[in-house]
Amino acid sequence: MHALKADIFRLCGRFSWILIAKTVVSNKAFFLISTIRFCQSAQRQSYILRKTLLFPARLLHLLAGHIMGAEIPWKTSINPGLTLTHGRGIVVNVNSSIGSNVTLFQGVTLGQRDSIAKDGTRKTSYPVIENNVWIGPYAIIAGVKIGEGSRIAGGAYVLEDVPPHCIVIGNPGKIVKTNCIADVINPWIIY
Repeated sequence: MHALKADIFRLCGRFSWILIAKTVVSNKAFFLISTIRFCQSAQRQSYILRKTLLFPARLLHLLAGHIMGAEIPWKTSINPGLTLTHGRGIVVNVNSSIGSNVTLFQGVTLGQRDSIAKDGTRKTSYPVIENNVWIGPYAIIAGVKIGEGSRIAGGAYVLEDVPPHCIVIGNPGKIVKTNCIADVINPWIIY
């Protein structure tokens, strides 16, 4: 429940259970986030409760993803305070890691990156999004780490790790500013 409180606080700047109920019904993106939290909560329960709750929670999550037009697996590691702004078309690899107070806009892709060495061995990496990161519309993050407080501009294609507090634009993504201030509306205090 801690994560759901953080998610609603990021969206509305306050918390109440009534506000959560109203927002689940009226905001498709928040409905999707709440089903992720429900699935994750059901997974942590005792065996009997897990067997009872997880199947309906997963069905609800599939429905929410279909309604939203987004693919965010419920098993993805997502810390508290996620905000989906105009969240249609978001695609997230299940092995991605998303920090606290992250904002994702429509069309964002967090995907794996495969590379093949000269000896034929394959190396696979997955995106790691640290805390307080803002990722603009249609940005593609391919198996790299995005440092805390960074901002990724819309349409950027990021193939290299990004240090903390940087702004990245373009295809391929280039750092255009360092020591930037994180763009987080209603940040949830990270403990």
